[in-house]
Amino acid sequence: MIAFPKLTEQELLDRIRIPSEGKLNIFLDTDTYNEIDDQFAILYAMLSPERLCLKGISAALFFNDRSASPADGMEKSYREILKIMDFLGKDPEGFVFRGCTEPLADEEVPRESLACDAIIAEAMKASETDPLYVVGIGACTNIASAILKAPEIIRRITVVWLGGNIFDWPDNKEFNLSQDSLAGKVLFDCGVPMIQIPAFGVTGFLLTSVPELEACLSGANPVCDYLVENVKSYSQDHFAWSKPIWDVGAIGYLINPDWAESKACPAPIIAQKDRYAFDPRRHLIRSLITIDRDKVFKDMFQKLRDCRK
Repeated sequence: MIAFPKLTEQELLDRIRIPSEGKLNIFLDTDTYNEIDDQFAILYAMLSPERLCLKGISAALFFNDRSASPADGMEKSYREILKIMDFLGKDPEGFVFRGCTEPLADEEVPRESLACDAIIAEAMKASETDPLYVVGIGACTNIASAILKAPEIIRRITVVWLGGNIFDWPDNKEFNLSQDSLAGKVLFDCGVPMIQIPAFGVTGFLLTSVPELEACLSGANPVCDYLVENVKSYSQDHFAWSKPIWDVGAIGYLINPDWAESKACPAPIIAQKDRYAFDPRRHLIRSLITIDRDKVFKDMFQKLRDCRK
């Protein structure tokens, strides 16, 4: 049985409180090709150097009608990340990493990947007082595997994971969690300092529409035009249609935690694939309750408009 480091309640509270000033070191783990929101999130993070120091990006697996398998989803996500790097004229060498190709089969056995090793390497450069924020906006296989492979990084990282729904949602049928529920269980059980950003109930309200995107972004630069066309291609009917840009919630919260309401609470238990269970004796995590959609989008849209290669 893996012996995970145990942080005190005060240590956890300190680590799950995002400082309002200074720069944060982050590592972004993303299933970029799965939808059309990860592209916004990657660009938003990269265009916020005044607040975020991005140490690396890894491709997370996914399996749905946009991929032939979890491995294919990871590879498509990897190539989509490279496309975004090219838009910005950034060299991906040593910065973008392929992730795990299969979900966990055992909650004590990590999957091997370059992404897992990169997360560990960056975490070991961090400290308890200046942690690495490992930001997951997809299945958390890469993050969970890094923790299983090197449990000591728990003292050097804070995980910010967009996964699961709010606790009083009727169910916990959420894409990122369902892609690897064992990995989600690892995150909630291991005691790592963790900030959960729920999908339904929080980031599901980060909605935009084609008319808004055309008004705010179209024609500003090639990056903006790509994002607008990518959203438009996601649906054939744009009449009275809106689309959640879920993943930008994680980036917006790190940029300014005052844009969200959150609470420290006992970590939920993944009792079943689509159900939470609760025990008040569990270690603390932070979970978001609301996020100010307009403040996030205004900041992001302005940075996208100002983007120059």
